Amino acid sequence: MEIEKYKKLKNGKYELILSNGKSLVLYEDTILKYNLLISKKINNSDEILEFDKKCDAYYSGLKYIKNCARSKKEVREKLLKYDYNEDYIKEAVEKLEKQGYINDLVYARSFLNNKLITTSNGPYKIKQEMIKKGINETIIDEVLREYTADIQIEKIDKIITRMIKSNKNKGNRLLIRKITTELTNQGFYKELIKQSIDKHEFNDDHAIAKKEYEKLYKKLSNKYSGNELEYRIKQKLYQKGLVYEEE
Repeated sequence: MEIEKYKKLKNGKYELILSNGKSLVLYEDTILKYNLLISKKINNSDEILEFDKKCDAYYSGLKYIKNCARSKKEVREKLLKYDYNEDYIKEAVEKLEKQGYINDLVYARSFLNNKLITTSNGPYKIKQEMIKKGINETIIDEVLREYTADIQIEKIDKIITRMIKSNKNKGNRLLIRKITTELTNQGFYKELIKQSIDKHEFNDDHAIAKKEYEKLYKKLSNKYSGNELEYRIKQKLYQKGLVYEEE
């Protein structure tokens, strides 16, 4: 089939006008590989179209990572959504990786730095997030060495200080449990959590209990009296991890 004329498009493709009146849009890579602009003929259209589909998978992957770094798994999953042939996807991902557009080690470092700047997540939580991104655990463990104990303790201390300030009406034992749970859920390890908690000063339980008792007494004495009032107050204090005994 003869190529009567061609037009270069803005997206790195060529539109070929064929002798049968039809047109064919192909990537420049395909044009160059099969020397179409010089030969002016298309003799093996199935092979040409197959190669062009491979190019399409590659450029779709390249477009996906253009403005934001992606892991190998993310690129592969994105291409799967486009219903490309598995072989095309494998070839596209390998090519992007060889060219340095995909690099899970570089990606993991960037991911960690972003989390350190924008979140209070601990190393375990970040590790789980990286695993979901398909990052190899050997790479993850190497990168997480940069999340030193000093950086972790600084973040832990900030969380503890904030929680002490925002939970002034709770008993220390209950507050420490709450802090430990919060920090564990954030992905910090218990050894550092305990180390940090031990160096913090907490409010005096008796002083907190006395203040809360007086507030509750004033609030509940309009509804209750005697033993019922005392029971209601002690119940509320217990929920806050407090016990009040008059001196």
